[in-house]
Amino acid sequence: MFSAEQSCWFVRKVICWRAAASIAWAVLLLPPTTSVFVILGGFSLFHPIQTISECLTLIGSASAMLSLILLCGVILMVGFLNLEYYTVIPTIACSRIALLGQLLHPHQFVNSLAHCIMGVIVAGCCAVIIGGRYETLGYPCTQTDGSPQMCLNEYHLLLLLAGAFVGFSHSLSGVIHNMNYVSFHAVQQYKYLRFKGSLPLVVKCSATQALYSIRNYIVVYLFLGYIPRAWICKTLDLHLNSSVHPLDTVTGLLDLSLFYHLWISATFLLFTWYITLLLFRIFVTEVYSFPVQSSFTDVAIQCLPKVLTDKQPVILKFLALQDLALLSQHSPSRRAEVFSLSQPGGHPHNWNAISKECLSLLADLTQRLVAYHDTVQTNGRAKSLSTGSERKTSSETSVTSGTEDLMSPRPNLLMKTPASVFSRSIVGGPLSPLTAPFTPDLNSPFASPAMRRLTAPAEQCSPWHGSVQSPHIMRRVPKLWSTSTDSQSNGSPPPSPASVLSPKQESSKPSLLALFLQNRKEQVKHFLGKRVLIMYLFNKLPEASSQALFADSQAHIWALEGLSYLVEASFSEDQFGVVQTALPSILSCMLVLQEAVDRHFKLPHASSKPVRSTSSMGESSYKTLRFALRATLKTAIYRITTTFGDHLNAVQMSAEHRKRLQQFLEYKE
Repeated sequence: MFSAEQSCWFVRKVICWRAAASIAWAVLLLPPTTSVFVILGGFSLFHPIQTISECLTLIGSASAMLSLILLCGVILMVGFLNLEYYTVIPTIACSRIALLGQLLHPHQFVNSLAHCIMGVIVAGCCAVIIGGRYETLGYPCTQTDGSPQMCLNEYHLLLLLAGAFVGFSHSLSGVIHNMNYVSFHAVQQYKYLRFKGSLPLVVKCSATQALYSIRNYIVVYLFLGYIPRAWICKTLDLHLNSSVHPLDTVTGLLDLSLFYHLWISATFLLFTWYITLLLFRIFVTEVYSFPVQSSFTDVAIQCLPKVLTDKQPVILKFLALQDLALLSQHSPSRRAEVFSLSQPGGHPHNWNAISKECLSLLADLTQRLVAYHDTVQTNGRAKSLSTGSERKTSSETSVTSGTEDLMSPRPNLLMKTPASVFSRSIVGGPLSPLTAPFTPDLNSPFASPAMRRLTAPAEQCSPWHGSVQSPHIMRRVPKLWSTSTDSQSNGSPPPSPASVLSPKQESSKPSLLALFLQNRKEQVKHFLGKRVLIMYLFNKLPEASSQALFADSQAHIWALEGLSYLVEASFSEDQFGVVQTALPSILSCMLVLQEAVDRHFKLPHASSKPVRSTSSMGESSYKTLRFALRATLKTAIYRITTTFGDHLNAVQMSAEHRKRLQQFLEYKE
């Protein structure tokens, strides 16, 4: 009802203006940056005073003004691309072939082409500013017979191609290092302080990446430089001066002055682009304060409870959850509005909407963790059904006792692992990552035969069809972690997802053509599965799969902080007791998520230590989100238990949850 109108309002009045402000500041910073480049480009160690005077003359020239206008146009284009491709949930490739697919995507091709064109424009401006032998593409020369002609200035061409190469490298690096990912800082700072603190990193990254890019470019030009040189000469009817040594040779490229000018030009290019990206990140992630409630209809769709339930754009939901976490911790007046009752009626609509959405987010994450754990635990091998393995876990016990109390639009979300856990995709929450790293691809040539047997339809004449009494055959049935309560209440083991067939599946038989095509498909898979290169490309990256599972965990961190701080404040500020009615559901949801997170970190491939942050402009904070979530979850539970203490003994919950909660009360967790 509110989605389209609300999204239009937010993008039009907030995001676009913030992006425009970031671009405006980048344009304002362009003249001083260009002045520094002019000084560095014409600097002479033996004639410093003459260098300064020449630089001042060049800055006021018409060519410098024209170059500055072109650079402003490039900054506008870079800002537009930042606004077009930014995301708050990173796209993490879980295999090398997936990363290759991202690099070859049509959108990425357009992005790379745009960066190449912008790189050529910036390099042309740098050539004009530096002057001398780089200034023009062609220059007049004389033939052997004395007739005048236009010859190619290879120094200018080398600089232009360097700009295109650096722009292309920057585009590919942006995909690999998730430079379009916009992260939210845990510590709130003013925009000026954030920019001032990040400026040394921008300078360092620009110089370092420019150095590596120019090194690679020189190697490429050494072997392939004759191709663009011949094409330019043929297209523009230019000639090669036989008296000038070509640059696509070792002796031609061993020129320190040439290497220095290529390097500072690439550094200037990357610095202006990184400054635009940095300002965009700072402005877009600035805290936005949403009203909690309003009596006006046109403002009601902009209130926090309504905004939280919206799905698109995702940054709107992230900013709303960030505002919720901040108000729950620092704003008693706004907390009072959350705890207030509606008039007339006396219903806590604000608290109900906020808590329901937060619990829904936590329940969705729990479901994803359960499905991921089940898939990794089976790993194509059937687990044996022992007497001890049929006991309920705490998550199953909590579902049996308090499923109705969970304030979520999907009350049966934690009842059992869905039957589609072995399928290609699992339905996630509204903020689930686009990548599903934990679902095995059964059509892949590297799918385990045991996994295909588990998920293949069983025939009626098969010994695995129906009820089987032999314990040796029962070991072939996969035992999932989360099973339905109905299957355990009668003492029978849960059926395999493949053992339940519909009458339509039982009656249908594949045709001869389908069997023939299936056999050929299996032969091709078997053939490709033996190739080392194919295995290298298609193998899953376990660490990346775990990172993709928690790619949107910043929203869950804010949901945990918002709920826990509101519950803590309700002990003394909630006059009507609206929070205490949902306290069992909140504790049960957090404890179930705590168990799922603990199980995830016990997996063999799940790293137990955060990765060391790299000094680059690519955001790597998503790699540590799972560790931040684990710490936030434990802190949130301790915040509630420390505030309420022994009063929690009166809260209704399952015996397993009460036992786990007691460990928090005794500070043993």
